Amino acid sequence: MREAVCPVCFHHCRLRDGQYGRCRARKNKEGRIICDNYGKITALALDPIEKKPLRDFFPGSRILSAGSYGCNLSCPFCQNHDISMNGAEKAEWRMMTPEELADLAEQCRPEGNIGIAFTYNEPLIDYEYVRDTARLIRERGMKNVLVTNGTAELQVLEELIPYIDAMNIDLKGFTEEYYRKLGGELEVVKRFITRAAADCHVELTTLIVPGENDRTDEMEREAEWIASVDPKISLHVTRFFPRYRMMDRDATEVETVYRLKDTAKKYLKNVYTGNC
Repeated sequence: MREAVCPVCFHHCRLRDGQYGRCRARKNKEGRIICDNYGKITALALDPIEKKPLRDFFPGSRILSAGSYGCNLSCPFCQNHDISMNGAEKAEWRMMTPEELADLAEQCRPEGNIGIAFTYNEPLIDYEYVRDTARLIRERGMKNVLVTNGTAELQVLEELIPYIDAMNIDLKGFTEEYYRKLGGELEVVKRFITRAAADCHVELTTLIVPGENDRTDEMEREAEWIASVDPKISLHVTRFFPRYRMMDRDATEVETVYRLKDTAKKYLKNVYTGNC
């Protein structure tokens, strides 16, 4: 059997022929890593841009949101776990070529659509589809938005960034210990954010999970680091609700979210609360 190593994220899954990586979307096909979920769309909706969430990028507009299946992290609170934690055999999907999705985005223009948001699951694991579609969207004079966990090698970002106008990147916490629980690495995401912020509009989201990442000193370090990249980066401090494998937790106290917002405001100009 011809093994191959997936280059997309730091996991660098070593796969036998026919085997899928931990993301459930990339596989070894005859010694070559392919994007098996290319064009397989599980979710499609015309959303307010604020729902991505983006507060400081074309506010009041709408954007066609599209997603596939699979993810390279394993967050126990994922609200889209029915697609992000599944592969093609369990997720319900339909094929849409980049041309078909771009055409649909253009058809939605009279309804206020400004482009495409690649979201719902982790779009970086099928970055080839994002790249090919985003190129067509850009040719039509529309905008591309990426909603991502930022867990990818920079070579993937370099392929996408010429076509991406805005990103919302999850910064799930600010300790390596917490990121390891989710199957990620904090330094990988920090590098991704730093590079992305150099060339496009970036907003960040931190979901506040009780007992995990809700300490004031952690938010202080996070906000100080974000400000060192760019103090104009917008941060969304978001309230957790029980989901997926964390149904035994209580929702985050609203007061906690506002306390952490106030902490972040010491360093950042634009801090917003979510789910409050």
